Amino acid sequence: MYSNRIQHSIRFMEEQLHEPLTLEQIAAEAGFSPFHFHRLFRRETGLSIAEYLRSRRLCLASRMLLYSEEPIIGISLQCHFESQEAFTRAFKKMYGMPPGRYRKMFSLHTQAHAAQGGEMNMIEESMVKGWMLSGSHPHQYEIGLDRHNVHQGNASGYLKAVTPEGPNVFATMMQQFKADRYLKRRMRFSGFVRTEGVTEFCGLWMRVDNQAEDVLRFDNMNNRRIVGDTHWNHYAIVLDVPDNAATISLGVLLMGPGQVWVDSFRFEEVDESVPTTNLEIVYELRDEPSNLTFEE
Repeated sequence: MYSNRIQHSIRFMEEQLHEPLTLEQIAAEAGFSPFHFHRLFRRETGLSIAEYLRSRRLCLASRMLLYSEEPIIGISLQCHFESQEAFTRAFKKMYGMPPGRYRKMFSLHTQAHAAQGGEMNMIEESMVKGWMLSGSHPHQYEIGLDRHNVHQGNASGYLKAVTPEGPNVFATMMQQFKADRYLKRRMRFSGFVRTEGVTEFCGLWMRVDNQAEDVLRFDNMNNRRIVGDTHWNHYAIVLDVPDNAATISLGVLLMGPGQVWVDSFRFEEVDESVPTTNLEIVYELRDEPSNLTFEE
């Protein structure tokens, strides 16, 4: 009985995330007094009402950062934060980086259709040394070590969808490091990949950013996707690292259901005879301003 009412209250909150909500409103919807309802909700979910609403509104904000051009201050107000500063602090605490950097960091995934829809949460620590779990819904995925499905050595890494809910949900197992040692060099990120039950998209990815976090080079295998059940095979990404590069990010991403295993990654310099796999992201600009009078 209580579980059904809690579920009903959650559905009510999900439908009203853009609206100001009070404990009294939500408790009334569930048919309880505020005190009794809050105690039941915390017992069932482990969260207070305030914590639940804040986390869900931050997820909503992450979607808006990626799939709209809404200014950050507008997003913070729509998600009921009292100021942009408060929003930035909460966002950074939950996702590991401020909203502006988050928008720059992951927008290329969406523009290249590796992750069409869904918000991205950043960043959860993992038990896999050196690797982070990130993406649109990292809590719906897991990463770890597999000592049974191995290509070489004693273990492989894996990224697995546990409870992928809704379309266009994805996660990535990733690393990020300074570009200093690799400036003016052509680098290849390669490894062995095996998949099972991948219905939407899987692939390696790599990007090179400058100090301002602008994307200089990028590839996510969007034009050579791995899908279905595949045996171990070798895949590679090759990108130039310009002399103004500051950071390099790389990893494997999984969109939707399924599981991917990776093993024997290598990051090495190659010569000019090896072609790059850089994806050209085209931004189309208008020739002149439009609708300046707002009459159209």
